[in-house]
Amino acid sequence: MSNKALKIISINIVSPANVSLDGGPRKIRSGYFKLPVSQPVFLDYLGFEGDGVGDTRIHGGEDKAVCAYCTEHFPYWTDKLQREILPGSFGENLSLLGMCETEVNIGDIFEMGSAQVQVSQPRQPCHKLNKVFKDQSMACSVKTTGFSGYYFRVLKSGLIEPDALIKRVHEGSFSIEKANALLRKGGSNIEQMQELISLPALSEDWRGMFQKRLNR
Repeated sequence: MSNKALKIISINIVSPANVSLDGGPRKIRSGYFKLPVSQPVFLDYLGFEGDGVGDTRIHGGEDKAVCAYCTEHFPYWTDKLQREILPGSFGENLSLLGMCETEVNIGDIFEMGSAQVQVSQPRQPCHKLNKVFKDQSMACSVKTTGFSGYYFRVLKSGLIEPDALIKRVHEGSFSIEKANALLRKGGSNIEQMQELISLPALSEDWRGMFQKRLNR
């Protein structure tokens, strides 16, 4: 395990509302535009108190209770998009330091405040990113860079503070970046797909997706 400092830079939450993703007239129910909080927030098995998602068919649930993004990627996007990237810009609940996709594994367990969370899957970029950033290549750019972020399930509920240090208490072996690379390649490596599917911590969504690819 690395001795690198792992830290919560920001906790970001919002209640779902009817919003325009691109500033235009069309509105959809979404919990994308999350805002940093200054006080400790309670984390339960379906996410942070006061937070929510717009479409529960594809977002949220126990396997995707918390969305995390790495602040180390912010300068890259600021330069590429020529706009300021702040905590919550990617719709993430947790803006984290020291926990990039190459360093975090499916099955990793972390202590955050009095809560305990486990990495369940990478975040898959969707078309909403194109609207939010007013860039039709944004979802594709997230996929090709591997700067995807990832999801946690909650193993133990508890109170978490912004700026809290994070402790890794269990380390997996299949990195988020490795899983992203497998997705980029269309799942052509049968051995790696079998290894991924065999991970008990993998979300049911990703297990089903790669099982279908294996079956083909």
